[in-house]
Amino acid sequence: MDWTRILINALEASVGLQAVVFALAAIGLNVHFGYTGLLNFGQSGFLAVAAYGLAVTVATFGLPFWLGIVIGLVGAVLLALLLGIPTLRLRADYLAIVTIASSEIIRLVVRSVTFEGTFGGSDGRQNFAAGFYSLNPYPKGNYNIGEFGFPERVMWILTVGWALVGLSCLIVLLLMRSPWGRVLKAIREDEDAVRSLGKNVYSYKMQSLIIGGVLGSLGGFVYALGQASIQPDIFGTDTTFFAYTVLILGGAARVGAPVVGAMIFWVILSLTDNVLNQAIDAGYISSSIINNTQVGQFRFMLVGLLLMILMIFRPQGIFGDRREIALDAR
Repeated sequence: MDWTRILINALEASVGLQAVVFALAAIGLNVHFGYTGLLNFGQSGFLAVAAYGLAVTVATFGLPFWLGIVIGLVGAVLLALLLGIPTLRLRADYLAIVTIASSEIIRLVVRSVTFEGTFGGSDGRQNFAAGFYSLNPYPKGNYNIGEFGFPERVMWILTVGWALVGLSCLIVLLLMRSPWGRVLKAIREDEDAVRSLGKNVYSYKMQSLIIGGVLGSLGGFVYALGQASIQPDIFGTDTTFFAYTVLILGGAARVGAPVVGAMIFWVILSLTDNVLNQAIDAGYISSSIINNTQVGQFRFMLVGLLLMILMIFRPQGIFGDRREIALDAR
């Protein structure tokens, strides 16, 4: 087994496109769930709105790249308003039901035959990232340290992606250290007490839903530009659940925890995938037990088992505080 290649692949996964996307998605969820106690089970919907807002603006209507970014961000704000207005005055579980349903509605609408001319149906949209890559400052070639490295296109999207992760973490840090952030934490603990002090709990929840949705939607932009194409099934419910896994793994209500959680999550997936595939190829694992085509599913089983063990022995996550996962669902 080539352990050098296995470790290099794991290192690349820790800073790769998927790690950036899910770090951004989990940062948004951290604002919702970690700091405010909002059960948003439709974060993939925010990513989809941003990604399709950009792709449709450029690929379908031929409008400028930057206008697509603006439309994607406005779409994320409108989605938060549509989700929050009918639910945020009710119990927390109503928001959970509405968000998971809305994300599936978005996915089914953009993959429908009726709107295939606009959204591309099940094939999605391509040919919208040229404006972004025209800004690439990296000369053509590979940027390596030893065997670890990326070509210029990947370097550009990763540079932008990690800059957005850093900026998002800074925004969350400043917000949560402000009086506004302290109100959010109080709402998470006991919103009736906050209401008794004269605070408009509904307004604070709506602001949190918008900000977390916009931060999460940045992951949709990064994914769309990194792949230079989008398909609707990318934004299924499993995307939201992976983002929650990343958040719980790192620890809720910790600014940098979603970032570390995303890196660890994709390192584990990369290690299990490469180790299992190479062990099967080398004959260490019999193909009668598991073959190469089954490795993809089996690695998620292993990650799920590790997550269960983590929840048993450290439910607050690696960097979290047990007190921070309390939730007032009244």
